[in-house]
Amino acid sequence: MSTEIVVMQVFNGVSLFTILLLMSIGLAIVFGLMGVINMAHGELMALGAYVTYLTAGAFSHYAPQWMDVYLFVAIPVAFVATGAFGWLLERGFVRHFYNRPLDTLLATWGLSLIFQQTYRSVFGPQEVSVPLPAWLSGAWEPFVGIQLPLNRLFIIGLTAVVTVGVFLLLTRTRWGLRVRAVTQNRPMSAAVGIDTNRIDAMTFALGAGLAGIAGCVFTMIGSTNPGTGQLYIVDAFIVVVFGGVQSLIGTALSGLAIAQSQTTLESVMSGSMARVTILVLVIVVLYFRPNGLFARKARS
Repeated sequence: MSTEIVVMQVFNGVSLFTILLLMSIGLAIVFGLMGVINMAHGELMALGAYVTYLTAGAFSHYAPQWMDVYLFVAIPVAFVATGAFGWLLERGFVRHFYNRPLDTLLATWGLSLIFQQTYRSVFGPQEVSVPLPAWLSGAWEPFVGIQLPLNRLFIIGLTAVVTVGVFLLLTRTRWGLRVRAVTQNRPMSAAVGIDTNRIDAMTFALGAGLAGIAGCVFTMIGSTNPGTGQLYIVDAFIVVVFGGVQSLIGTALSGLAIAQSQTTLESVMSGSMARVTILVLVIVVLYFRPNGLFARKARS
């Protein structure tokens, strides 16, 4: 196998990893803190994609001369809009299902169907696409025979910034300290004066906002339709569970391992068979380590 093929294969794996990580990190935060199995997380990603579509449309209509920089507006707008919607969703719906995992699973699955139908009624069943800025078109060729798409490089850089930002938020701020306290011991956190209800709402909003950024990123590599969120939700859950619930580092390492394994297998078999093989390997590993590869150690 030539060096060019190896480099492109590794790059494709990193590209897939960044998309999985953006989708999974918000899910990991919500799942790890509140134990909420949010089957509507994919539809929150789709909401971010549609917000990006509307933002691009607004720029195209009112400020076409600024179309090359609309992404720098669409990303924070998607984060804020989806985060605000997630906060309302947690306050008005999700909080009624805490400590009822099966009910939460069924309720959020029904919610995802409602969202899909809403998108279908508002935007139509057809796919919509977002124009790629001119400076993201084409590829960078560091060496002869190796071409790295600029939009993928931008996604990798954005994912790195978002991941570092979330890490610093959870480890270097008072709010992050409270989130980690509630995650590790909710009754004791409430006993020392932490408003656990507020922490739940803000954390769910953060997870939803990160899904919105993932949706914004998705528009750079494909078109959006009402079922877009279902494309990655299963993969996101696999990444979170395989890495270990409540472990963001585990989620990142799990996403990297799954992405690189999938791209490697796709070079020797079909895409569907590669996904099936990855799923079987994950099931085998979870049989021996049911808490995930990087589960946190805790006192019994």
